[in-house]
Amino acid sequence: MAKITTATFKGASGSSYSFDVYSSDTSFKNVGAVYAFTKRTVDSKGKGTHEILYIGESGKLGERIERHEKWSCVEPLGVNCICIHLDGNSNSRLDKESDLIGKANPPCNG
Repeated sequence: MAKITTATFKGASGSSYSFDVYSSDTSFKNVGAVYAFTKRTVDSKGKGTHEILYIGESGKLGERIERHEKWSCVEPLGVNCICIHLDGNSNSRLDKESDLIGKANPPCNG
């Protein structure tokens, strides 16, 4: 599936992170990334907004998404997008994941 758009999410630190947005049925390659399961809505002016349902990170994104244990949490909440921020560095991904969770407090990260 092709990229839908891009989205920017802020962390608790105030840092902004750019994510590529895909439909929730997209298959991914095994790359390093921070990812967010979101519910995207579009207003009457065509502007999309995201409710972040879960944030995670993985060095093997394709395998992680395919077998994710949080599908049972995000599906009833209306997940329709997976947002991807590519990052090949494990420590950097963990820092970004923590920063984003600290700001968004996603319901399925609890």
